[in-house]
Amino acid sequence: MAIPSADWLTPPMVAVGAETLTAVLEERFGVRGTLQDLGSQQDLNHRVRTESGGDHVLKIANPTTRPAALDRQVRAVEALTAAAPDLRLPRARPGTDGAFVQRITVNGVDLCARLLDHVPGEPIMDSRYLAPEVVARLGELSGRVAAGLAAVDVPEQDDARLWDLRNGLAVVEALAPQLTDRAAATRVLAAARAAHAHLAPLAHRLPVQTIHGDVTDNNVVCETGPQGRPRPVGVIDFGDLGPGWGVAELAVTCASVLHHHGCGPASVLPAVRAFHAVRPLEADEIDALWPLIVLRCAVLVASGRFDALQDPDNAYAAAALDREWAMLEAALSVPAEVMGAHFRAATGHPAPSGPPTAPHPLLVEPGGSVTFLDLSVLSDDLHGGAWLAPDAEAASAARAFAAGAAVVLTRHGEHRITRSRPEDPAAATLALGVELRTAGPVTLTAPWAGTLVHHGPHGVTLTADGWRLIIEGIEGIGDIDAGRGGEGPGRTPTVRAGDPIGTFAPRDGGPPAHVLLTRLADDAPPRFAAPGLAPGWLASCPDPTALILPAGALEPAPTPPAGDAADASPAELLARRDRSFAAVQEHYYEAPPRVERGWREYLLDTEGRCYLDVLNNVTILGHGHPRLAGAVHRQWQRLNTNSRFHYASVVELSERLAELLPAPLDQVFLVNSGSEAVDLALRLAWAATGRQDTVAIGEAYHGWTYASDAVSTSIADNPGALASRPDWVHALPAPNAYRGVHRGTGAGRYAPEAVAAIEALTASGRPPGAFICEPYYGNAGGMALPEGYLEQVYTAVRAAGGLCVADEVQVGYGRLGHHFWGFEQQGVVPDVVTVAKAMGNGHPLGAVITTREIAAAYRTQGYFFSSAGGSPVSSVVGLTVLDVLRDEKLQDNARTVGDRLRAGLQELAERHPLIGAVHGSGLYLGVEFVRDRSTREPATEETAAICERLRELGVIVQPTSDRQCVLKIKPPLCLTPDSADRFVSALDDTLTHGW
Repeated sequence: MAIPSADWLTPPMVAVGAETLTAVLEERFGVRGTLQDLGSQQDLNHRVRTESGGDHVLKIANPTTRPAALDRQVRAVEALTAAAPDLRLPRARPGTDGAFVQRITVNGVDLCARLLDHVPGEPIMDSRYLAPEVVARLGELSGRVAAGLAAVDVPEQDDARLWDLRNGLAVVEALAPQLTDRAAATRVLAAARAAHAHLAPLAHRLPVQTIHGDVTDNNVVCETGPQGRPRPVGVIDFGDLGPGWGVAELAVTCASVLHHHGCGPASVLPAVRAFHAVRPLEADEIDALWPLIVLRCAVLVASGRFDALQDPDNAYAAAALDREWAMLEAALSVPAEVMGAHFRAATGHPAPSGPPTAPHPLLVEPGGSVTFLDLSVLSDDLHGGAWLAPDAEAASAARAFAAGAAVVLTRHGEHRITRSRPEDPAAATLALGVELRTAGPVTLTAPWAGTLVHHGPHGVTLTADGWRLIIEGIEGIGDIDAGRGGEGPGRTPTVRAGDPIGTFAPRDGGPPAHVLLTRLADDAPPRFAAPGLAPGWLASCPDPTALILPAGALEPAPTPPAGDAADASPAELLARRDRSFAAVQEHYYEAPPRVERGWREYLLDTEGRCYLDVLNNVTILGHGHPRLAGAVHRQWQRLNTNSRFHYASVVELSERLAELLPAPLDQVFLVNSGSEAVDLALRLAWAATGRQDTVAIGEAYHGWTYASDAVSTSIADNPGALASRPDWVHALPAPNAYRGVHRGTGAGRYAPEAVAAIEALTASGRPPGAFICEPYYGNAGGMALPEGYLEQVYTAVRAAGGLCVADEVQVGYGRLGHHFWGFEQQGVVPDVVTVAKAMGNGHPLGAVITTREIAAAYRTQGYFFSSAGGSPVSSVVGLTVLDVLRDEKLQDNARTVGDRLRAGLQELAERHPLIGAVHGSGLYLGVEFVRDRSTREPATEETAAICERLRELGVIVQPTSDRQCVLKIKPPLCLTPDSADRFVSALDDTLTHGW
């Protein structure tokens, strides 16, 4: 249906004064109230607030809107209310004469007025980030509306409707010539025509029904969900109601997602899945969906710019121009074929048909063995940060040739770690083609008959049956043309299968030949794609390897070291984990990435995404440290046994640890973990004092063994912690200066109260044998104890004959930057020190250091032995960690970078009220989130959502504290200033644009 002219579309709305609106409201609907202009692109919308509290919306329709269309909207809303009674919908209120549509005349122009129920909630048009669950809810609402309106009969209208995507190309072609920005007009017209070309063969097969036509972020109202995210609950504005393609309902919804911060083509997938679950999509609808999204964006851009020209004072229309253009650019950023294939995979529809078989390979005579490079995250060829080198791929190929390979190929569909970038978690890592290298010159032949097109001196494209085989980086094209009687580049001869099409002559350090098989019409498809749309890209650019080599050369590649889990997707592997790995051993994140490599402060998943790790306090040196890996490798080849044997490393490690502590702490026990270290420390105290009563601190975590769990009081780790303590554990209130009983300057009262509790315990006949405390509070969020707290408590404990245990498992080894041990910050010397985590950089290693007298007292309990504690390998690990800490000045780095990071976080706190406090020192920090700074109500759900969003932005961090409202910030001590700034920037982005 053609649209005759742009003048027909949206004439400027008639001005209606406030007095007239008030009169219409009172005389026609019998309602009195105050009016608030809501803005509109075409109509007049005013919110009506009545004295009785019932709110409405007074709508004056554009003169082009027919009364019959408004009546149909009223009936449609009633039908949808019956089909989906839980949706919030704008039901119409009858006028004083019983009619829902009231006809009025203003300045000689006939208009129609309606009074609708005000739908409570807020739209989400401010371009804030939309989490996947919010997008899914949008798709679900769109599907429910489409399903609910399917039975509503709305006849076709005689005139064309602007927002009916069946008219999309006609609308753009009518409006684009009238736009003053000719570059924009040209681009939007080309986009509409390309989308229409995709739709043309499908259009007659797409189901038509009554649709809302505008279920968008602007017309979906939301309430605030438990995580501070918007939760769509209702739909307003049925002004575009009418017949249309059912799938257009979803296309309109998806298009509205594209302008939101951080959203792109992959972001609409949750909406597609949710819509399909409510109103199943047919295969043709799936294939039409992305072209319809492009067409919707083109119509928005064309109509929005035209309206702004026609009505330059319409601020509502003008404000939409930038976001409409952003939507179009996002829609054009990925080919429609890729998105169609991606949607098919997501909804369970069969993938598009694959390419034809090839009777002849490109490389008839490989001339020797074929090697496939492993450039994945699991590669054993890219350790020690080698994956970051610009020549990493060429170096891997060179090693393969040195080992005797005649042909070296990369792997199609591989997420290459060599394409990962720490600064870009969305880097394009997915290989869409295959790179070919050979030991000597080879001739390439056509795998099938087709048309050969030359592009430049080193590239050819062979086309057949809609498929294109693109080969770049080859030689000899002119010579082969001459042999055929050709005329050089630009010729398009028809070749037979097996005809020569070029040669590849390897050059030292030169690029490989690149082979890409595709059904895409783009002249130059990308060689790599971002992971988010992998199914769509791989269906559109399938594996060309079978076209390169004869069948006999395609022997299965050896299974990587990870065994049958090597190719498992994150979801598949998680399902296997859930079946065999006890569920009480939780994992981070709802849908965790599969992390298989670390380097310095980075973690990499199997899709090549690179994450900044600000959580992992275990790997104090950083992930994958080559010096530590080399030391372990050498020692394991030489010897690994237990510490009852006599060897040097266990002696050297014990000496080094004793040197790090003040006198008289010079006796070392080596164990496997922090839990074991705490357990042993308590047993030492009990043996030395002859008493078991132990004083612990609230909100603390110390481990999982019997004794270490007994003194752990954190309800985050054990909801029944306080009620399940054995009677020999006596917990003091957490000396939390931010949200405890005593806050700020009043925190000095914690110590005298703790002393009084210890004295009362002693007076009751149960003097403590031990007092255990983290000298810098870890579980509560990395905060300092009140000044002088340990000095007073230690004095009281020792006066009662007890021993003082400093749990340095999390804080020790220089993490505070300004102090090597946490107890140094308090100016005390404990009787027993426990250490682990950092001590082994991830290797199971811990220690207890105490005095000779206390150590000797353990003889009353028998002897102590740990099978792996102090083994040769563990001892070498411990020594190497100390060497690297010293040689790389990591404590100094923790101080300087930690101070920089803390300053950046404090600056965020000045701008974002959700941040209640920034705790900590060095690289032992915590950011505490609150809903209200005055009440300090913990923002627990928001913190979890923020962590999910930060993961999407490439930052790994998790909540801590009993209230789970503090970001646990304990990164490797090698954290760079740039990485610290990147974390601050990502957190700022999240707090600014939403989570």
